[in-house]
Amino acid sequence: MQRIRNNELTIQAPIHSGFGPRTTAKEALGGEDLRGKVAIVTGGYSGLGLETSRVLAESGATVIIPARTPEKARASVSRIPGAELETLDLLDPASIDAFAQRFLNSNRPLHILINSAGIMASPLARDKRGFESQFATNHLGHFHLTARLWPALTKAKGARVVSVSSRGHRISGIDFNDPNFEIREYDKWKAYGQSKTANALFAIELDKKGISYGIRAFSVHPGTIVTDLSRNLSDEEMRAMGAMDENGKRVLNEYNEEFKTIEEGAATIVWCAVNKQLDGMGGVYCENVDIARAVPADSPQPPGVRPWATNPEFAEQLWELSEDLIGVKFPV
Repeated sequence: MQRIRNNELTIQAPIHSGFGPRTTAKEALGGEDLRGKVAIVTGGYSGLGLETSRVLAESGATVIIPARTPEKARASVSRIPGAELETLDLLDPASIDAFAQRFLNSNRPLHILINSAGIMASPLARDKRGFESQFATNHLGHFHLTARLWPALTKAKGARVVSVSSRGHRISGIDFNDPNFEIREYDKWKAYGQSKTANALFAIELDKKGISYGIRAFSVHPGTIVTDLSRNLSDEEMRAMGAMDENGKRVLNEYNEEFKTIEEGAATIVWCAVNKQLDGMGGVYCENVDIARAVPADSPQPPGVRPWATNPEFAEQLWELSEDLIGVKFPV
């Protein structure tokens, strides 16, 4: 699949960035001075989001970190220079609207929006509207948030939106007939895979609609990192992933192209958010601090992005479905 690069096409293929699996988030900055830039990082108080926020802030950006329970996030956020702690619940439309309006009232441009907060393989739960929680948190909440922040993104006259997807998109495409598991039997991994495919498709359509406003979008697979995201997984599941030591501690036993430290896991996020190597590009899925290869649906190898996560027709269909489900439209 290809995306527009100015009047050219951004190909879903590596650009040979010179970075790789062991690149850290600080290295992925490419020496950018972010003074004067404003960033919002959902989930920016823990795990990959915290490292992303720290690196952006230490490079000069003003970083706003929304949390569902700010009191629990205060200690970690206090270690980030100049960070602003805010309140946001991605499962609550009123909370999303209120947070976005507070930011818009500040009259600041938004140069960087990183949609990083998420849940994984959780038991079946629904928000007040009846939406399945992984689809609602990982995709619909961020879709709603991005729509409400659109005026600030356009004001930046050069903004990037990064959606944190996952190699888990391999598990499932979008079931457009039953995205919220109202008919089919719930499967926590299919629900997760669907939400991560949604993240990738959102970036495609957002980039297409945003390019004339100076807004570019990317989706990212950060790698496998042991963070609080795995809280819903059993010890057996963690052990099968190679993420538990002989003492029962949840930790990676080796580091490779897929298994990373937190500093390495945040690298592709930061690269997509600020690095000049991606100027004029967008709408692509990235991993290991490069644009990922497009691979066939039946590829036996884990790396690369599957066709259902790069299909522009699916991306447009998901956009329309999302607007209909939440009753919020982008002003484009």
